[in-house]
Amino acid sequence: MLRLVKWLCGLALVALVVGAVVFFRFMPAYIEDKRNNVIDHAPYPVSDAAAALHETLIVGDLHADPLLWSRDLTKRGTRGQVDIPRLIEGNVAVQVFTAVTKSPAGQNYDNNAADAFDNITVLAVGQRWPLRTWGSLRERAIYQAEKLHAFEANSDGRLKIIKSAADLEAVLAAKANGEQVVGGLLGIEGGHPLEGDLANLDPIYDAGHRLFGLQHFFDNELGGSLHGQANSGLSDFGREVVAELAKRPVVIDLAHSSPQVARDVLEMTEIPLVVSHTGLHGFCPVKRNYPDDLMRDIAATGGVIGMGYWADVTCGDITPAGIAKMIVAAIETVGEDHVSLGSDYDGSVETAFDTSELAALTSGLMETGLTEAQIRKVMGENMMRVLRDRLQ
Repeated sequence: MLRLVKWLCGLALVALVVGAVVFFRFMPAYIEDKRNNVIDHAPYPVSDAAAALHETLIVGDLHADPLLWSRDLTKRGTRGQVDIPRLIEGNVAVQVFTAVTKSPAGQNYDNNAADAFDNITVLAVGQRWPLRTWGSLRERAIYQAEKLHAFEANSDGRLKIIKSAADLEAVLAAKANGEQVVGGLLGIEGGHPLEGDLANLDPIYDAGHRLFGLQHFFDNELGGSLHGQANSGLSDFGREVVAELAKRPVVIDLAHSSPQVARDVLEMTEIPLVVSHTGLHGFCPVKRNYPDDLMRDIAATGGVIGMGYWADVTCGDITPAGIAKMIVAAIETVGEDHVSLGSDYDGSVETAFDTSELAALTSGLMETGLTEAQIRKVMGENMMRVLRDRLQ
């Protein structure tokens, strides 16, 4: 009997070890491969004129989440939608890399509880993030910034982190000089890494974050989420945070905030605001897309609306031609100076093209009849205007 007990214990230990190996080595990659899929497709047609124009564009993207995943972004990946080689292939000048720090189980666009089980904790453990990140949202934001700095150090000069207007101009000058380089701007998706304490803004800012979302998929200490339960506006703490952010050289992002939070921010600030990744309600009437009148009010600040590439905000067609149609509708609604790109790449969304294929979007925009000047604005110039206004 004792021998049988020992044998069963040994078998259990082997099973535990094998399970741990599978979990830590294979499961995170498997999850990402399923969550950040690019639909199989033949090469999209890109006319010679579109290819030539695309090479001259300043291209910017307001939102992508590759820092959440366990990939070396200095190498061209076989999964996901963004990495440095593919950004360079797509002629992207500036990419916002956003830190996701909490995501409720059962995540949906309608109703999420703030105290629901947190999926990012599982990813942090499974991807062997530092122990300090397992229980601290602030440390998760800081760690993802550290990851991007490490990629910068190992990129052979192909990635430059942007923290100031001078950094931005240096990247754009290098691009204009023919260098293969992309600028990376750090941001946080939701203000919950502040953990209810304004003093936490300094270490997050010092880590390099320059774009600050206020909410994600749940209500937090700053106020209501578009997908939360309270439908509330800014809390007193949220107003304190917004007032401080407006003073600093950072961009405030209203993506995922409740409409009342957006209106509260509009009322108390006089700075350009962004909705980093979204669709247009008049084109796709879903809750995820703010009403068009609210979008126009945000645009009136001098800000921009980042058009996403996934089906939930486009109501279906996520090919370059489909995204181009939504962009045309956005221009008609908020004006050509206020539309930008906000892919949500690597944000647990399925897309029909990755960042290396952005010339196909330029081609799609040309096919709609947009002028060269309009295409230049949408593909990046509008975003650069806001960054120049807010960064110092």
